[in-house]
Amino acid sequence: MEGFLTFDDIFSGGFTIFTLAPLFIFLIFMIIIGIILVRVIRAIVKWNHNNQQPRLTSQAKVATKRTVVRGGGESRTYQDYYVTFELSSGERVELEVKGTEYGQLVEGDKGELHFQGTRYFGFNREHNMS
Repeated sequence: MEGFLTFDDIFSGGFTIFTLAPLFIFLIFMIIIGIILVRVIRAIVKWNHNNQQPRLTSQAKVATKRTVVRGGGESRTYQDYYVTFELSSGERVELEVKGTEYGQLVEGDKGELHFQGTRYFGFNREHNMS
């Protein structure tokens, strides 16, 4: 039977690197496409979820701050900045913020938080002159 790979082809030397290489390249290509599709779908789901949430303004306090470093080694590094706010109801919300906002917020700051789902819109700090 021509066109079909047989047991004898594999173990008698008829199955060479030239028959495996295209299959290997195709599999790697499909894995990369799969990873990209999963990331795009997750981003769309998160964006849609945030759009379904009401835009809220609440009294809040900066509870904690943290950073996540990605990349490095032979590639560029990226930092993500997160701030956990404690709302007046006692609920805690962790939001990703820009680096400039992160640097200006201090744990214990109180003020008015503007957000929608996991989207951060701003924090207006109360100014105490004591």
